Amino acid sequence: MRRHAIQKLTEWKNNPERKPLIIRGARQVGKTWLMKEFGQTEYKKTIYINFELQNLMREHFSKDFDTQRIIEGLELTFSKINPEDTLIILDEIQECPRALTALKYFYENNPEYNIIAAGSLLGVALHENISFPVGKVEFLDLYPLSFLEFLEALEENSFADLLNTPESPNVKTFKTKYIDWLRKYYYVGGMPEAVNTFIKTNDFQKVRKVQDTILETYRNDFSKHTSTTGKLKIDLLWESIPNQLTHESKKFIYKKVKQNARADAYKEALSWLINCGLVYKINCITKPALPIKAYEDTRTFKLFILDIGLLSAISKLPARTLIEGDKIFTEFNGALAEQYILQQLKTLDDIETAYWISKSGNAEIDFIIQTDGYIIPVEVKASTNVQAKSLKVYREKFNPEKSIRTSLADYEFNNGLFNIPLFMINKLKKIL
Repeated sequence: MRRHAIQKLTEWKNNPERKPLIIRGARQVGKTWLMKEFGQTEYKKTIYINFELQNLMREHFSKDFDTQRIIEGLELTFSKINPEDTLIILDEIQECPRALTALKYFYENNPEYNIIAAGSLLGVALHENISFPVGKVEFLDLYPLSFLEFLEALEENSFADLLNTPESPNVKTFKTKYIDWLRKYYYVGGMPEAVNTFIKTNDFQKVRKVQDTILETYRNDFSKHTSTTGKLKIDLLWESIPNQLTHESKKFIYKKVKQNARADAYKEALSWLINCGLVYKINCITKPALPIKAYEDTRTFKLFILDIGLLSAISKLPARTLIEGDKIFTEFNGALAEQYILQQLKTLDDIETAYWISKSGNAEIDFIIQTDGYIIPVEVKASTNVQAKSLKVYREKFNPEKSIRTSLADYEFNNGLFNIPLFMINKLKKIL
């Protein structure tokens, strides 16, 4: 399958002022595959090092920060390294903190080498007093496959390309096909192994087994990298997210994690889940003004997990909902639709995301995005219902230049309001 991040890696390679690159992302979103695929297609040679498995390399990078010594050792272990046509991959780099620090010295002393690093729990490691090469590296965030990448993985490239022209009558003509693929994406999600299993077998039960295995891997990480008490709190918080999202207001409430639970007691557990990329925290803003981060109330927030397919698996969503009309879109009080939109927004560059609640509590905008100097309200509707009372309240109060309502209804633009079909939301920036 093709990942859109390959294009970003190519741009990095062709930049004469590039720095060592770190790919961030949760476990099993495809970081290792992406790096190896990039090496195979763009370089004559790839040197792959996994610090979790290769003790000798861990020792080699841990001695000092002499980059010439490090390169010489790699050449002795692998083969001659030509900086122009060799990609050096440092995987699971959190297992070798001094290798992470060494990236600074490669940038300063030997910037000619093409080096990409990644680590499944890198975000957690960076909060454990590991020396980090601030300003000496670049970052690329990798997420599960977007809906567009899902279509391309199904070899439906022509239909993916058609979404570049939202006003084309063919989008309406083939709307039922898009909605059918969207149903499947809600269930399968974007984790590469789950998508690959679906492509090979078209068996939703086998997809669910893959998802359950991924979830078990995450739970094992909870116990491997935290104390017994910490694991219990992470477990409780993680398992509570589907229930939190089923309520009308998706606001996260600690008492739904455990009776009498307090924020202070779960602060570290929440940070752990965020730092390893398993959870997205979307803060409420007190005022829709630039920059929205300046107006965030970090005590009031919503939590989403990294993938809609995994949310379906945690929630035990039955496969039969796929054939029950649009029921899958309205399950859990529309929670899957919000999860889906947030997941797609995450894959778009240069977008900040929050949400808004009126002081009276009678209106709530699912997402407020900041992009290209605009603050744009995004109202999410699960099906063809486009009645958006909260968006009406918001527009009357703040008179935004652009607003978005997304649902299963057709594309339309009228008086600053964009009606964007759910399956077209990846084209949001192009449409705007």
